[in-house]
Amino acid sequence: MATPFCAAAFRLTFPPSAPVPGFGRGRARRGVVAVRAEAETAGGSGINPAIRKEEAKVVDTVLAGELSKPLTPYCRCWRSGTFPLCDGSHVKHNKATGDNVGPLLVKK
Repeated sequence: MATPFCAAAFRLTFPPSAPVPGFGRGRARRGVVAVRAEAETAGGSGINPAIRKEEAKVVDTVLAGELSKPLTPYCRCWRSGTFPLCDGSHVKHNKATGDNVGPLLVKK
């Protein structure tokens, strides 16, 4: 079974003087690195520790025009007690894991 993961691409630029593995010296090289975040939980592996696990896929839809606040934070760490809204749980998660996740901010 495949492990759920989030992937993000980052562009890396190496200065011309820096040795780049497999490329030698003398030219700047650019590359893409995929970052895979995984977490072990009591119920097995995965990012989502306990939110709506009975559902095959957790999906939420919100119309931006119906938001009650001009700026609404949505959880991306899967630790919020008010999921899908952010309650700041990512701060504790980041300190415990060294992660840097924060909320998705939706403007009205």
